[in-house]
Amino acid sequence: MTIGKILNTAFIRLLGLLALICLSALPASANGQDLLARLQQGGHALVLRHAIAPGFGDPPGFRLGDCATQRNLDERGRAQAIAIGDTLRARGIRDARVYSSQWCRCLETASLMRLGPVTPLPALNSFFERTQDREQNLPALRDFLARQPADGSPLILMTHHVNIQAVTGINVGPGEGVVLQLKPGEAPRLVGRLNIGSADAGMKSSSPVAR
Repeated sequence: MTIGKILNTAFIRLLGLLALICLSALPASANGQDLLARLQQGGHALVLRHAIAPGFGDPPGFRLGDCATQRNLDERGRAQAIAIGDTLRARGIRDARVYSSQWCRCLETASLMRLGPVTPLPALNSFFERTQDREQNLPALRDFLARQPADGSPLILMTHHVNIQAVTGINVGPGEGVVLQLKPGEAPRLVGRLNIGSADAGMKSSSPVAR
């Protein structure tokens, strides 16, 4: 490969990275604004998948509390997490109750958003590899949501795609999530899908939570 081709390839990759970062900073659409307004009013939870972390699953033998053994955010993911926080603050959500999975990529995403102290919540932990944890994590998460007040301050939960899909039936990408209306003592109601981390931040679904 000639030097010219190498430089051209590097330039194309740089443009792709800049485009992704710019997309992640775009404001929400009208439907997205409606969802964020609901979140700001309280009594709702934004359940997000962590930002971009290249790869699939985690390396064999990974350990919680040891980020070096896990799949982590890359620079695109960190930029995406910062942009999500900026978008939420621009929509008036500046002080939220933030809970996160104990996985490093979730904790880092939540921390980079800068919306409040981040509290680890094991109920949000992934069961992608630890399939045996599914039967304890999901009931614990549903119980946590059922105990939240209907008029409480904004609630943000940082978790993994398998958790969101198990609770709502929706498969989300990095930086995407769902907004739930909290109903004390009951299962939450799915209000819509929110893509803050991409160009399309509209509401994708309004069906109730089925599982």
